[in-house]
Amino acid sequence: MEFKKKKLENDMFLIGEVNRSAKSAAVGFFVKTGARDETREINGVSHFLEHMLFKGTERLSALEVSEAFDRTGAEFNAATGEEYTIYYARVLPEYLVEITELWIKLMGPALRDEDFDIEKNVIKEEIAMYKDLPSFDVMDRCRSLHFDGHPCGNSVLGSEESVTNLTSEQMRSYFVSRYAPNNMVLACAGNFDWSQICSAAEGPCGAWEKQAVGRELGDCAGSKKTTRVEKSNLAREHICLMSPSVPAQDPRRFSASLLASIVGDDVGSRFFWDIVDKALAEEASMQFGAMDGTGVFQSYIRCSSEKVTEVLEAIKGIFSGLSKSGISKDELTKAKNKTLSALVIKNELPMGRLLDLGFNWIYLEQYRTIEEDINSIKAVTVDDVHSLIEQFDLGDFTQLSIGPAQNSS
Repeated sequence: MEFKKKKLENDMFLIGEVNRSAKSAAVGFFVKTGARDETREINGVSHFLEHMLFKGTERLSALEVSEAFDRTGAEFNAATGEEYTIYYARVLPEYLVEITELWIKLMGPALRDEDFDIEKNVIKEEIAMYKDLPSFDVMDRCRSLHFDGHPCGNSVLGSEESVTNLTSEQMRSYFVSRYAPNNMVLACAGNFDWSQICSAAEGPCGAWEKQAVGRELGDCAGSKKTTRVEKSNLAREHICLMSPSVPAQDPRRFSASLLASIVGDDVGSRFFWDIVDKALAEEASMQFGAMDGTGVFQSYIRCSSEKVTEVLEAIKGIFSGLSKSGISKDELTKAKNKTLSALVIKNELPMGRLLDLGFNWIYLEQYRTIEEDINSIKAVTVDDVHSLIEQFDLGDFTQLSIGPAQNSS
């Protein structure tokens, strides 16, 4: 692995990790903008804009964009989150420069009114579709309840109302202010020629105008509120719990990830043995979410409405047990092995490596090797996790549930 970087005069970074033994290559634009950077009036614009980039430029139609990707056999996509938007492709090495040039062109989208009006209906259909997925809906609603006024509580999709009222001019203004060269990075990983990527990117990317780009930061302790939403079409109870954790910039993020695995991994965790294995719930999991300046532990549980009380008591017992007795060395070892296995397997492919490369840069402006992450995970001690448990009480959570109507009798 050989790391390369170049900073353009407009403060945009080109970064790459060359691996000559790889059989593929991956490239992506990582834009430091997402739902948390939106106002209530334009909530959903980041995700909407992601769709619009595939509609083409002044010189490329949507069909020509699709054909350009298809011709090379590239696997391509994009994703929008609470605080990022990424555009990526994995491809045979001989086509990486061509695909990089295509992505560069797409970063100057036409944003035509006619495309905007049509895609608006697609976005509204997507919002409706996700509302029909209670596992997504409960997490989205709980995030808004937990952050309660903090920008991280903004919905990625937006609401039907905000998307309906959004104008193409608002989107264009958002694009100019947020898709600035000093707010994005072009990253490559795998088998590629760094000089060729620089030659393809320096001219066009260097011509983009730098903007004054900021982001409202600040930790969030969470609202600690409890809310339940009734939906007549549901047969099961869907529960989301959220509590504060460390941000992406905190070295303790490795300890937080291991703690989440100990508590809520799919197999062998405390949630698994005390809740799923005992048939109290079909699913009970916990993840750690590291964000810019803040973080969360988030749990998802699916069970029958009749067992909600029992399930929540079991969860509170697990959280209380952690505070009183902590974790065992054996639990930490298992969590490390699971985390290390997932990390290594993911990073064996250039696409997996690209994601870590890009996200480390937009959060930390730092290159981290796989070995550095491996060593950071291995270095976590039981005392490190205990310190985290002492600071962040998992039992002091925000709770949102979605389930069938309850009988009042």
